[in-house]
Amino acid sequence: MARLIQAYWPANPGLGLRRGDARGCTYEAYLPDPLVGRDFTIGGELAADIADAERAIGRLNRESASLVSSEGIARLLFRAEAVASSHIEGLQLGARRLLRAEAQRGMGVSRDVSAVDILGNIDAMRWVVETTGPEQPIAVVDMLEVHRQLLAGTRLEAYGGKLREEQNWIGRNRFNPCGADFVPPPPEHVARLMEDLAAFCSLDHLPAVMQAAIAHAQFETIHPFVDGNGRAGRALIHMIFRRRGLAPRVVPPVSLVLATWSDNYVRGLAATRYTGDSAAEPARRGLDQWLQLFAGATLRAVNDALSYEARVAELRAQWLAAAGNPRRGSAAQLLIDVLAGAPVVTVKSAAALIGRSFQATSEAIDRLVAAGVLSAIHVGKRNRAFEARAVIDVFTDLERQLASPRGDTAIAPPKPARAPTTAVGSTGAIRP
Repeated sequence: MARLIQAYWPANPGLGLRRGDARGCTYEAYLPDPLVGRDFTIGGELAADIADAERAIGRLNRESASLVSSEGIARLLFRAEAVASSHIEGLQLGARRLLRAEAQRGMGVSRDVSAVDILGNIDAMRWVVETTGPEQPIAVVDMLEVHRQLLAGTRLEAYGGKLREEQNWIGRNRFNPCGADFVPPPPEHVARLMEDLAAFCSLDHLPAVMQAAIAHAQFETIHPFVDGNGRAGRALIHMIFRRRGLAPRVVPPVSLVLATWSDNYVRGLAATRYTGDSAAEPARRGLDQWLQLFAGATLRAVNDALSYEARVAELRAQWLAAAGNPRRGSAAQLLIDVLAGAPVVTVKSAAALIGRSFQATSEAIDRLVAAGVLSAIHVGKRNRAFEARAVIDVFTDLERQLASPRGDTAIAPPKPARAPTTAVGSTGAIRP
């Protein structure tokens, strides 16, 4: 049964800390039940909402002709998901600046330091999309690899892909867990709980949306890493969607909605942390609260993604007309198709994307610049790139739309995400 474990945090006198920060205290760490073997029973109305969310993801992947034919839009949506997941943890960067930083990294020139964490999240999401296949078991090593990519190139790179060996906590101060909002399981329980989580993620007896919601909540409860738990846990959602065959092509940007509903998101996760018997009414009620929120966020993400896809499809048609309707299979036509997923390109990166020579790609870019589809920009002192400003504007509108609690920034202004601070043992303040 889930329980609280009492432990003592020793005082740290003589470190120049304030009295409250240096004091010792007794605190309680939460030890959740394993997932494998638990009975997860829900009512008919909630089951219908989860089924609606699954059908919506299927529609996003099966019925959207433009998305199926253009991997570019799918790439931009998973980038949006990675960016939003970072926003939840206070890592915010404008779409244009991030895309330019990504192009700059591809050139091998100095990178935007502020973009490193978010680019790492994009790399981790890309790894999930490219390596997780239908019916493929999810192992702890897969979650470790996602985490390693998240922290690559950051100040905490040495912790990437490693389970924590110290106690961490959420809220209050970074020096001790005295009065913390939540204290995850002690480190000696982490490996066992992660093995159980991986086994649960590889089962097929629950609806995929329900399984992903439960797995994500358990991951955040375990908080297995020194840093990046939130981002890694949200990547796990998409690993499950892809393993279950629910999202083979397109990632629904669930984190964009969860970022908007940040207060309810935190409360929903906390509601899953019961003590005692998992079959007791308080435990079932808390799980229902979280599943209801997650199903609603998924459905909203899909609907807004479909609306976005329609706007990009219109934009593509306008570009083709402006460029004189280039013949099918030409460098210009292929480039128009990939711009939705790569709105900032260099000649070299564009050539790699469309599989054409440097010369043919350069000529296609010149044609699209003349047609007003692309604009020349500088990334760094001497490096030229080209951006499709219209796509960036549409992408920014999507972020703003999803950031509005009511889906319309004219009615309800965007709501910034706020996440509680997470801290761990001797390494200081860490993001969730």
